Amino acid sequence: MKFETKAICVGQAADQSTGATIVPIYQTSTFTQEEVNKNKGYEYSRVGNPTRSALDACLASLEEGKYGLSFSSGLAAEHAILSLLRPGDHVVVPEDMYGGTYRLIKEILEPFNVKFTFTDFTDLDLIQQAFLPSTKMVWIETPTNPTLKIFDIEAISEISHKKNAIVVVDNTFLSPYFQKPILLGADIVVHSTTKYINGHSDIIGGAVILNDTEIFKKIQLVQKAVGAVPSPFDSWLTLRGVKTLAVRMQQHEKNAFSVARFLQTQSNVLEVFFPGLETHPGHEIAKKQMTGFGGVVSFKLKGGLNECNIFLKKLKIFQLADSLGGIESIANYSALMTHDYFPKELRQKIGVTDNLIRLSIGIEHIDDLLEDLKNALG
Repeated sequence: MKFETKAICVGQAADQSTGATIVPIYQTSTFTQEEVNKNKGYEYSRVGNPTRSALDACLASLEEGKYGLSFSSGLAAEHAILSLLRPGDHVVVPEDMYGGTYRLIKEILEPFNVKFTFTDFTDLDLIQQAFLPSTKMVWIETPTNPTLKIFDIEAISEISHKKNAIVVVDNTFLSPYFQKPILLGADIVVHSTTKYINGHSDIIGGAVILNDTEIFKKIQLVQKAVGAVPSPFDSWLTLRGVKTLAVRMQQHEKNAFSVARFLQTQSNVLEVFFPGLETHPGHEIAKKQMTGFGGVVSFKLKGGLNECNIFLKKLKIFQLADSLGGIESIANYSALMTHDYFPKELRQKIGVTDNLIRLSIGIEHIDDLLEDLKNALG
């Protein structure tokens, strides 16, 4: 099956008991058993639920993976992966990463003596130098949030596997429609399904996709023991959203190209970040490992917080909010929203400056989006 067909069909056969064409919402906490330890595949919805199983199968197929596990949030999914580590283990991570991941590392993992080295992932030599004998994992986020840096998944995976380290890729910004890290050598893919996969800004969710059976069983045990799972209704909403992922991503990207090129022409815009632009430093790597460039555009405005706030308040269609990847367009002031936990000096170092604005480009008519930006920049 092609991608668009898998998004609609895999894990989503007609219900055997009723013939329902769409996977039902199995809104139940528990399942009646025929006798002790004899059931129809499900016992308790924290452990497994038919609606969630359908979502798991679908997401695994889209990422070209064997196993899929859905979680109650992207950070719950990340925590389950990082639970593979033990005190004294070491992880190599990019210095510019999502603020929530950084907080998870600093507040939850490091107090348990898990070690992290933050480095520049655009430099393969620096990555190699960061390895220690205790390195067990390498964490990749590409494109990065919010500066959209591009890291070479295939090259980093090759380096990491020579050191016997597991490679994890956060694929949230592109979705499996535009990037498939497993085919590039990654061991585990993680998503905030809140974003493009669901695509309608009405659920919080996460997912882990992988091929290794032993690692799958370990993460599945964490899921069962901790219980950070999505409800049947949230699973159903995500499954409904993923059916249109392909057509949505095409329109997101088309609109994003137009917005990026428009911003390049504006006198009070200092710099535009979008991997699809030939001026982007990661453009060639992006063309090699991605089939599209996504729907996020970031830019630096002349001025600082005051000027950014004026711009953001003047927007009418773009909404000032956290998150991204929905059908609606959203503007985000990363320094004090997604990356407020970062120390200011680190924010400055990785480019999350006081004049940076991140735009999640929706699927509204492009003329309306450009007019909104033009008026706000005026």
